[in-house]
Amino acid sequence: MKQFIIILLSVLATVANAQRETILLNAGWRFALGNAASIQKDFGHGTEYFTYLSKAASANQNTGPAFEKFNDDGWQMVDLPHDWVVDLGYSSSASHSHGYKKVGWRYPEYSVGWYRRHFFVPKADEGRDIRVRFDGIFRNAQVFCNGFFLGTEPSGYEPQTYEIGPYLNYGADNVLTVRADASTEEGWYYEGAGIYRNVWLVKTGQVRFTDNSLVVNQRFADGKVILSARIADNSDNLTHRHTLLDAAGQIVGTFTDTSEFTVNNPRLWSAGEPYLYTLKSELIAHDGRTLDRLETRVGLRQIEFNPIKGFLVNGRADKLRGVNLHLDHAGTGTGVPNELWVYRLQKLKEIGVNAIRCSHNPATPAMLDVCDSMGFYVIDENRLMGTNDYHLNLLRSMIERDRNHPSVILWSIGNEEWQIESGERGEKIARRMVDFARSIDSTRLTTYGNSGGYGIVKQTPIHGYNYIVQNDVENRRRSHPDWFVIGTEETSGAGTRNVYETDSARGHMAAINYIGEERSAGEKNVIERGWKFYRDNSFAGGLFYWTGFDYRGEPNPMVWPSTGSEFGLLDYCGFPKDEAFYLKAAWTAEPVLHIFPHWNMPERTGQPIEVWAYSNMDEVELFQDGKSLGRKAMPKDGHLVWQTVYRPGRLRAVGYKNKRKTIVERVETTGPAEHIAIQETRIGNLTVYNLSMRDKQNREVPTDCSPISISLTDNATILGWGNGDPAFKLSERPASQTKRTMIIQSFMGKAQVLVLGNGSLKAEINRN
Repeated sequence: MKQFIIILLSVLATVANAQRETILLNAGWRFALGNAASIQKDFGHGTEYFTYLSKAASANQNTGPAFEKFNDDGWQMVDLPHDWVVDLGYSSSASHSHGYKKVGWRYPEYSVGWYRRHFFVPKADEGRDIRVRFDGIFRNAQVFCNGFFLGTEPSGYEPQTYEIGPYLNYGADNVLTVRADASTEEGWYYEGAGIYRNVWLVKTGQVRFTDNSLVVNQRFADGKVILSARIADNSDNLTHRHTLLDAAGQIVGTFTDTSEFTVNNPRLWSAGEPYLYTLKSELIAHDGRTLDRLETRVGLRQIEFNPIKGFLVNGRADKLRGVNLHLDHAGTGTGVPNELWVYRLQKLKEIGVNAIRCSHNPATPAMLDVCDSMGFYVIDENRLMGTNDYHLNLLRSMIERDRNHPSVILWSIGNEEWQIESGERGEKIARRMVDFARSIDSTRLTTYGNSGGYGIVKQTPIHGYNYIVQNDVENRRRSHPDWFVIGTEETSGAGTRNVYETDSARGHMAAINYIGEERSAGEKNVIERGWKFYRDNSFAGGLFYWTGFDYRGEPNPMVWPSTGSEFGLLDYCGFPKDEAFYLKAAWTAEPVLHIFPHWNMPERTGQPIEVWAYSNMDEVELFQDGKSLGRKAMPKDGHLVWQTVYRPGRLRAVGYKNKRKTIVERVETTGPAEHIAIQETRIGNLTVYNLSMRDKQNREVPTDCSPISISLTDNATILGWGNGDPAFKLSERPASQTKRTMIIQSFMGKAQVLVLGNGSLKAEINRN
């Protein structure tokens, strides 16, 4: 019988009379663009007294949007999360790394955004501790409440929490004002701009658990789970009550003012079985009143990186089958709502992904919640390396915020710091950061995304390598047999979905897995190289492909008119590329057979062509127009190729497992598009509609890129739409490319959505 003992170690720091309320403030904001170069065009901001705007008003000075009586009636109504860059235009002169969007120092008129949000606080709340928490504002944010300056934060990835109780109008209207300035970049990829993460109003009594102080850890050596907390305004008469609930909500046990609690036969957490308990922690006054209450999801698990046995989860060997993820999605930019994170991660789960590296910044809190419940191992990554207070506080903030997530298994101190990666300076910085991280969280190790240098990587307990073609991993392993390595980045491939010949003028790139990678002397299917290396070496824990999804910015090796990276296993909307089926075949038990390319290539008639198959069958036989091209044994985690001559018609592949026909896949030359097919996915208040063009026989037409238009009734709110075309530059609200996605944020009562294509092509969505 396994047992876990929870030990309560509370460092107590006086009694109030109200429980905790956590209120989401995402709805009902007003937004307007300011100006980074002109005070006059920036609503006069900067001409008033900075600290107390009421003083500026009494002196007849311009008071700007921070002043509580400022008239914002003409501003745009928006809900959060919000990325204003989504609606900006493009320019070939704009930042290549940020997707050629008109934002940044060249475009001051588009690089400052103002937000205002009115809210009511009851008179009864006077005397409570009231704070506002921003999970992320990009970037250089200034925050005000009722004209009072609360603070500023340069980083777009750092959460901000401000006490606002002294500045509130109790029983009356209040206003929060935020100015964000995205004139300068923080990363080398699309980052968006605005309040792109959730905002919360948190009300407690003066006696409360302080922010991010309740920590749940487990120690498997003796079966103990250690709980620590800090309490503000402590009283000696407080009772501490903790109740552990199982996943069904049944009480496992309750303990009060005790240092130990035993869990009999605990269910353990892993990516394959993400079992979560809930810990309810309460502060009770001497008269029985509950003064504060917190709920913490608890996943009991043991992670071990053993250079001989490999990556172990709860004592069992596993592999990290991971991807890197940036923050943005088609139609929303970086302003991804919680439900869309569920959609994105479910798409990755379907192809066997079990791990996420947050590239290259701390994770969105909502994403980590999904990783906990859906089952992913996460590398949480620091944005900026350094050793002064500012840098270390950023690292501390990430660790203290995210350390209760069972999904988080490693802290990454940084990525590809080329200038210092090989030198003594980099080693010193890394050593300080590793030690600092360990002082905050002794239960997790640290890593770093190494691009080829031999300095920083020596200081991290887990040695992360970006691409085995850039790092001599095997030689370093021979020199350091005690090292444990992971592939923090590895090549998945690159290419536009459904494109098999590069067309630079259109920003379209043929997949390097299919046509060959020039830097590897024409090596094809480079996606195999990384997986087979990490699969076959026990000292290697697994890998993280670059990337899970396509993302805006970094269109390398392409340039304008391409605006986004094409290294994703899934395109910008989440539609799978061919490479996704390779991993699904290697990483899941589901029968997989995928053949490509598509068969709508009249320009290739009479020319030699290769037909590829990804599969986890034992054998695959390919037929062209009824004639067998051969039955072949499928290499483990490999691919098959048949040489033929292209002519319009039909391909049929048959997969055999244990000599039995198991799965059949067809690719056919289609007719013209005659209708629009719609696939619906509902997650909470959000609905994703995936649209595809179909011919008379209901076959998807892979080359139909005709434009469509979308109209909807007032009862539906469209969050955005998009497609996987990296050169697409219209508003992310028409769409072209062969598949489109439309994201509806909410339906209020009956609603209708009408989708119109060329000619008689149309589709209708009715919701009651």
